[in-house]
Amino acid sequence: MTSPAKDAPARLRALLAEPGFVVMPAVWDGLTARLARAAGFHCAFLSGSCVAASRLGGPDLDLVSFGEMFDSFNMVHGAAPDLLVLADGDHGYGNAMNVQRTVAAYGRAGAAAVLIEDKITPRALTSAGKPCLPREEARMKIRAAVHAAKESGILVLARTDCRPTQGIDEAVARIEMYVEEGADILFLDSPGDEGEIRRAVAAAKGRPSFVVLSPGAPRATPSQAEAAALGFKIGTFPTAMLSPAIAGMQAGLAALEAGEAESKAALPPAELRRILGYADYDAAAKPFLTGG
Repeated sequence: MTSPAKDAPARLRALLAEPGFVVMPAVWDGLTARLARAAGFHCAFLSGSCVAASRLGGPDLDLVSFGEMFDSFNMVHGAAPDLLVLADGDHGYGNAMNVQRTVAAYGRAGAAAVLIEDKITPRALTSAGKPCLPREEARMKIRAAVHAAKESGILVLARTDCRPTQGIDEAVARIEMYVEEGADILFLDSPGDEGEIRRAVAAAKGRPSFVVLSPGAPRATPSQAEAAALGFKIGTFPTAMLSPAIAGMQAGLAALEAGEAESKAALPPAELRRILGYADYDAAAKPFLTGG
């Protein structure tokens, strides 16, 4: 019988082998994971930017620690155990040995895949730009990730952030290098146009290519249909739940400020209780009630 930790990667591999573009909502806690699964999604992205927003109330600028991300993963996994989670492992939180610890921890905990990127850490003290490691140092971090992944079978998503600072030729060369090292999924951050996207997808040599499709960032952002036509296999949407959630909370606060009990967008109390699982709790507790 397959262990729970190895079941998730195998299920994600099977999903990626099926026809069609895989939509992966970004989640950050138990509620968002539960909502994504209830909406029919089979996989989700544990997004560093969403975790930073929810835990710190701030931007995604490498301030969130591995411990905070791993705690968020455990919340997500606990609330929706059958949801396939791609965990944002960021830069691995250090050198190649830190990468191995990060990948191994997520694999043992039941993540289906983990993202490792090539940007420099610690970052420069500015929100602008993401300078990247030298190519061979980046290679070793992905090599370390692939080696550590063998224990659990977790998939490795190798991301390069070097397009804005070193150009598309270097970015494509890194994707080819990550394929050579055994990465399972490839990710070019911040493509400039469709031509660059096609080059990156071709460099993946048939392995799944990942894309971020939320609007607003300085990158080419195709629609879901366009992304599929360009050769992407899997995509995430970091602001799809986060931005409406913030707008909803602001509306709730504005309603309180105006002397009302809740905003017009609020769920009916019965629907809120249903989503949060009050009836599920009662059903699960029933066998343990004492007589009387």
